[in-house]
Amino acid sequence: MAISEETEQFQGLASAIQKAKDLNGQVLFSHIKKINCNNPLSFYQAGRERYAGERFFWEDPAKDITITGLGNVKKLQAASNADRYREVEMSWIKLQNTAVKTGVTDIEATGPLLFGGFSFDYETNSTLLWNQFGDNLFYIPAFMLSLVGEQAYLTTNLLCSPDDSEKLFIDMINERESFLIESLNGTELRANTLVKQKEVKPKEWKQTVAEAVEEIKTTDLDKIVLARELRLVFERSIDSEKVLEQLIAEQPLSYIFSLEAGGDCFVGATPERLIKKQGNEVFSTCLAGSMGRGKTEEEDACLGDELLHDQKNLQEHQYVVSMISNAFEAVCEKVIVPTEPKLMKNRHIQHLYTPVRGICNEGVTIFEFVESLHPTPAMGGLPKEEAVARIREIEGLERGFYAGPLGWVDAYGNGEFAVGIRSALLQDNEASLFAGCGVVEDSTPESEFQETGIKFNPMLSALGGNLNE
Repeated sequence: MAISEETEQFQGLASAIQKAKDLNGQVLFSHIKKINCNNPLSFYQAGRERYAGERFFWEDPAKDITITGLGNVKKLQAASNADRYREVEMSWIKLQNTAVKTGVTDIEATGPLLFGGFSFDYETNSTLLWNQFGDNLFYIPAFMLSLVGEQAYLTTNLLCSPDDSEKLFIDMINERESFLIESLNGTELRANTLVKQKEVKPKEWKQTVAEAVEEIKTTDLDKIVLARELRLVFERSIDSEKVLEQLIAEQPLSYIFSLEAGGDCFVGATPERLIKKQGNEVFSTCLAGSMGRGKTEEEDACLGDELLHDQKNLQEHQYVVSMISNAFEAVCEKVIVPTEPKLMKNRHIQHLYTPVRGICNEGVTIFEFVESLHPTPAMGGLPKEEAVARIREIEGLERGFYAGPLGWVDAYGNGEFAVGIRSALLQDNEASLFAGCGVVEDSTPESEFQETGIKFNPMLSALGGNLNE
């Protein structure tokens, strides 16, 4: 005879609490159920007051998976060193080894799920700009809405201790779930007013590009990616919900993401997948070489054709294809790479694009792929170690999570990480926007400055800033 959902949940909690007593430690409990909800952003908004500073949002370009998390039952952070990927993974595995799940299980992107990211460079000293995030930040949400295909799932996570009570937990879950469901309609978000838009040290940045070009001509450095910052100031505090709403409407072919930490929020619409793992299938995206969009169909087609035949951009792109292909071949039994790039056209910019797919060897985890792929030549340069070291020395910008890996992994080994570009760090009524470009031997400071200007546009448009032509 089938038992009721409440009974199953109660029994699962009892089992988790008993495990906690046996282990004299904490045990993760997750309950997953189907619900009716086709607007994940409303779920994100519903947690605005109660879970401020502890929310995340993720939507992939195909709209196959959308995930929204509220609250934080467990934070995982590793030391700022080369072992950070492995440390986060081992902490996650340790939690899973004793975890108890009830309800609808074995569904990708549901159940206990870890969401977060790594900074671009663990050797960079943190400043006030990114102090809420640290070098890496992952957490398991208290409540999570997963839209997988057409079906929505609500996951409730708890960390059970030896002295906890099943009944108190059930009452708390019911009260908070009711609160969230009742808040799903949301309220209309007001538009904000831009007060100031400022380029951060543009002359100094152009000079750095010029010096990098000369260095490339006289050393073994082939390419270095240099980023810069644009600062916006608004009349009042920026609503990340409003920014996400705009990004979803304007950037349908990108990953839409946000990650809150304290009073800050890292938000963006990146076109670049780092790695997706679904069972033993793995997917990555080579995205390097870019150009603006045309104002007419004819002009746009001409610009796209120019990009497809531009040797500087093709060379940049091939650097990325070679690096990602080699990383896949080291841990995959089969790798599929198209022979030529295609165009990926987003609203404000178009890119050279080559997808890479593989069948990975047994036991290879998504964190191993993240470690081997980050940073790609599109984010750092070549040779990788030399380029990252020079970025650290000359860029004059603490990247923080900008251009770093950000994404999720579930308890079944599935997951996806994107590269945190086309992004902004929201801090009260101010926003720092970031954009970078690949500097090679024939780069010019002005053209690279214009390219980064175009790359600011997706976030400028979403925030209500003045677009760069």
